[in-house]
Amino acid sequence: MSPTSADPLQLTALVLFAVALAHTFAAKLFERLSHRHPRHAGLFHLLGEVEVVFGFWAIVLVVAMALLQGGSTALNYAESRTYTEPLFVFVVMVVAASKPVLRTVIAAVDAVARLMPLPTPLACAWLGLAAVPLLGSLITEPAAMTIAALMLAPQIFRPPMPEPLKYLALGVLFVNVSIGGTLTAYAAPPVLMVATTWEWNSTFMLTNIGWKAALAVLVNASIATWLLRRHLQDAAAPAGTPAGARVPLPVVAVHLVLLAGVVAFAHHPVAFIGLFLMFLGFTQAYERHQSPLILKEALLVGFFLAGLVVLGGLQAWWLQPIVSSLEPLALFFGALGLTALTDNAALTYLGSLIAGISEEAKYMLVTGAVAGGGLTVIANAPNPAGVALLRRGFADESIGAGGLLLGALGPTAVAAAAFLVL
Repeated sequence: MSPTSADPLQLTALVLFAVALAHTFAAKLFERLSHRHPRHAGLFHLLGEVEVVFGFWAIVLVVAMALLQGGSTALNYAESRTYTEPLFVFVVMVVAASKPVLRTVIAAVDAVARLMPLPTPLACAWLGLAAVPLLGSLITEPAAMTIAALMLAPQIFRPPMPEPLKYLALGVLFVNVSIGGTLTAYAAPPVLMVATTWEWNSTFMLTNIGWKAALAVLVNASIATWLLRRHLQDAAAPAGTPAGARVPLPVVAVHLVLLAGVVAFAHHPVAFIGLFLMFLGFTQAYERHQSPLILKEALLVGFFLAGLVVLGGLQAWWLQPIVSSLEPLALFFGALGLTALTDNAALTYLGSLIAGISEEAKYMLVTGAVAGGGLTVIANAPNPAGVALLRRGFADESIGAGGLLLGALGPTAVAAAAFLVL
């Protein structure tokens, strides 16, 4: 459908989507304005929250839809959208970031790091940028992002670290999480969108895409760790240093079982929300073994993703013709570029609707979408979680979209080369 044949609502949705995208790039500017104009600091600070952007403009879209087509139409549209992914990301963030789970993973990483022929802080940083993103193929990408971000925050994403190096590490983390979930057919949202339709199982993913992604993850993590090495030596404490009283094994076991249950029922919100309620009850019962849950951060991320679902639901009219008109190689780079403008899962979903798409085109679409998953906050569903957990370590406590884009260009090029050359 051409822009001239689009109806007023579709054009309105496109304009608001473009405004929301521009807003993500301007978020850091709003944070600076909040310091310069204390009288309106609250408003500027709200507009500077990247996690608020798409939810805010989604509300504007629903209001515009109500004005153009009536309130019942707007409400029906909002209720017709599928919010399983935002709900799942919210739940898995809170559970994966709980003290027993995080303490267990950090202790395991620290134990492995001490066996490596490297200084422990260096080994921990490498494992956080390489092993944890690959672990996302088992525990899902949002859980891997949450754990990696909380592990790396005190070592890399801290004020004394040079800002360019923080953006480089952030770009590597986002790209590695995006491609690190492709070793299986259920962990990466863009793969999940096509796995059933195209009959791609985990064996297919590992043998055709996953091993290439794993090599790119290792290369990206190694380069980033080498560039960070001098600053990591000066870290106040290794990333795996435990603190506080030891968490009893039964408490750890319950948390891990509940996390496994949430992951296993990732596509069944009634089930994983029920498990989440059990989790909340357990944390209250054994509060002395808990740290504060990251409910605020997770809610903001869920709000962001729900807004993306609402805004993205009216973009198919211009996205699908672009995807369907490209030759395989052009489709790879087209998907890589378009992923920066829309969630990569939405992009592959649109591709799955194209009848008669070739096997080569399928490969190019999915690999291009996951390779570009670190370029912007909206490119991959777990990215807002990383932003919410790491932004306090950056200047003005805000992550600039331009800085993230520049930091992700190198690791994205490595991922693209792995998928195209190997």
